[in-house]
Amino acid sequence: MARFDIPLLVTVILLFPMLYFAIASLTFYFRKFDDPIVTWMLRGLFNVYFLAVAVCCALGAVVFAAAGRPSVAFGFGVLVACAVVARPWFLRRVDEQVRARDAGDRGATGRLRRLQLGGIVYNAIQAATVIGSIPAIFAPPAA
Repeated sequence: MARFDIPLLVTVILLFPMLYFAIASLTFYFRKFDDPIVTWMLRGLFNVYFLAVAVCCALGAVVFAAAGRPSVAFGFGVLVACAVVARPWFLRRVDEQVRARDAGDRGATGRLRRLQLGGIVYNAIQAATVIGSIPAIFAPPAA
């Protein structure tokens, strides 16, 4: 496999969890967050999403560093750091709102919906950044 093919493959693989999350997270708009199973599944989706992005981006950072593209590797490293920081932050807030909902706080489901929307926006920005960077990522390296 050529040196060019592996970074391209890693970039495409990175886009899979982002695009899957974009589709899967929208399905939760058809369900109410009063149901504990729905919120449990939403939490699981976000948990796996952040882990998948962190792992795929870490792989991308290593591959691009090995391919002699340190600036792209750094960009992937930033995505890893964002996912590692965002995961516990987001899951902690989902857990807080689930506990509040279970304790009778009627506003908790609205806050869960806002968290869902925030996660969707986070993913959209991240995916748009990666997709928008593809021409720069695969431009020939400066000599």
